Amino acid sequence: METIIVLVIIAALGFWVVTIYNKLVALKNRFQNAFAQIEVQLKRRYDLIPNLVETAKGYMSHERDTLEAVIAARNQAMAGLQAAAADPTNAAAIKELASAEGMLGGALGRLNVVMEAYPDLKANQNMMQLTEELTTTENKVAFARQAYNDQVTEYNVYRQSFPPVLFAGMFGHTHDAELLEFEDSAEIQAAPQVSFN
Repeated sequence: METIIVLVIIAALGFWVVTIYNKLVALKNRFQNAFAQIEVQLKRRYDLIPNLVETAKGYMSHERDTLEAVIAARNQAMAGLQAAAADPTNAAAIKELASAEGMLGGALGRLNVVMEAYPDLKANQNMMQLTEELTTTENKVAFARQAYNDQVTEYNVYRQSFPPVLFAGMFGHTHDAELLEFEDSAEIQAAPQVSFN
């Protein structure tokens, strides 16, 4: 009888540990899938930027530095995305992507400021369409990033909780996943100033 009780306890403990392992794997897969959704939207965004720059070139020939800065920031962000997509569990790659996205956001913000001086460019049908597509994509990136961060938070909370924290390291879940937080540029974040004086 005692042997049966011991076997039942061992089986229950084994089932409990397997449940912890399975939940860690499921949560990790969810945040990796959420990152894949960000990747899709960022690639779409990166594809739109060269078209935007090409359209602007015809109107902004003496703003070459601004246009080149946008392309350089886009290329750096693409490299960051490739590194992060290769391993979304790599905290350094996620931080590098966030930094590159912040620089790209700043470059796009400067481009938007410069474009204000070119009313013909702003009225160009192609530019208006590209700007609208870019804005829509930016919104999709924000939603995908929020979903990713929610999944990362759920994974981290479970991994840090007791008793999973006792087993997480043994199962290969040795560190928290990194949140993806873009450093928005001041140009993008600043609200327009309205004065009636």
